[in-house]
Amino acid sequence: MKWLLTGAGGMPGRGTVDELTRRGERVTAPDQAALDPTRAEAVERAFTEHHPDIVVNRAARTAVDDAESDEERATPCPEDHPTAPRTAYGRSELAGERAVPEELPGASAVVRTAWPYGVHGRSFVRTTIGLEARRPAVDVVDDRRGQPTRSVDVAERIADLGPRLGDDVHGVLHTTGSGEATWYEPVGEVFRLIGAVPERVRPTTGAAFPRPPPRPAYSALAHGRRQDIGLPAPRDRRVALHEALPRIRKESPLRETP
Repeated sequence: MKWLLTGAGGMPGRGTVDELTRRGERVTAPDQAALDPTRAEAVERAFTEHHPDIVVNRAARTAVDDAESDEERATPCPEDHPTAPRTAYGRSELAGERAVPEELPGASAVVRTAWPYGVHGRSFVRTTIGLEARRPAVDVVDDRRGQPTRSVDVAERIADLGPRLGDDVHGVLHTTGSGEATWYEPVGEVFRLIGAVPERVRPTTGAAFPRPPPRPAYSALAHGRRQDIGLPAPRDRRVALHEALPRIRKESPLRETP
């Protein structure tokens, strides 16, 4: 099958291209100059030129703070949980989610993830390694819970899902690491894994890092639908981080991010 992928320059997109290529799939992944998904004519031209069987859109503007100027505690949210975005970023994502099934009902899927990290692009892992080298102590938010997710795991599920799209496999699916954590917990784990003293990581509240849009105190996602259709259960977030860290340290330049 022929795959067309947008957003190949970002961390999720590059991970998906790598996974599909590893599986021997035929992948076309134009850069943004060749395929800007915000321009209808560019999208139409890509379909005409490449005739893809499966399209994966991994292009996104992830500057959550900047999105504001442009535009509670619970159990893990299932795929059919009511949506109520409180930010410009969230509203734009929801608009995209709704547009996909309107165009291709029964033959499309929306894959939600959260707190991604990987070898490519910015992530809390790379930021943590850089901060450890430069600061005697690091303050990390400990009152917001979610699911750190290795981008390779998301790419694998997308590659599994694509050929199966149809009447019984469509709609919204969640793909995150299993278990829950605050940012404080995995940052401390990164310190431990690289041989630094975990006690140098100090818990603090989100109020210590005020940002324009509100951040949810709880954003964990449940995985019921993916298990119903036979996709593998999500990996434990700690196992995924332990496996990912050596490659991130080897291949990623260290750079502190905001």
